[in-house]
Amino acid sequence: MVHMTTAFWLALLLAFPYVLYELWTFIRPALYPKEKKNVGTAFFFGAGMFYLGCAVGYSVVFPFTFRFLTTYELSAEITNQISLNSYMSNFLVIIFIMGVVFEIPLLAWVLSQLGLISRPFLREYRKHAVVVLLILAAVITPSGDPFTLAVVFIPLFLLYELAILVVRPGTPEPEEEPEPEVEDGF
Repeated sequence: MVHMTTAFWLALLLAFPYVLYELWTFIRPALYPKEKKNVGTAFFFGAGMFYLGCAVGYSVVFPFTFRFLTTYELSAEITNQISLNSYMSNFLVIIFIMGVVFEIPLLAWVLSQLGLISRPFLREYRKHAVVVLLILAAVITPSGDPFTLAVVFIPLFLLYELAILVVRPGTPEPEEEPEPEVEDGF
């Protein structure tokens, strides 16, 4: 079953651009030309960031996490025995979580296009975001090691800063409608 699960997730990872392309061909007819340009760019950027996140998870986060799991010891009488199932489960979860987390700038851009967040908003709540990102980094890494926590937190914080750069500079002021002219009499 481990081989089948691994093959499924690897196939999904490799087919991700094609899945995005099929999703794009389904959505494209319903969009205006300006929207097509923006959504196409967002799909391309999203796929690139997902793969970058998977690469960071594979080359940086997982080795530190695995090293911690192999060296963690409750007592000298208890030996660590890592099964193939637990190894692959941790491997896939960390890689895919990092891939999804690297979508933070894209999510921020979409929310700013909808008018829900802006650059001043993200700057104002930066301290809150640091706390949330630290908690997220602690959830992603099972270790209590501050170094491993920092290895996950630093990319997350840099993604938050990138999100600040890609969102709209501010919320546009609503245009005031001129008051209708009222004629004398009626």
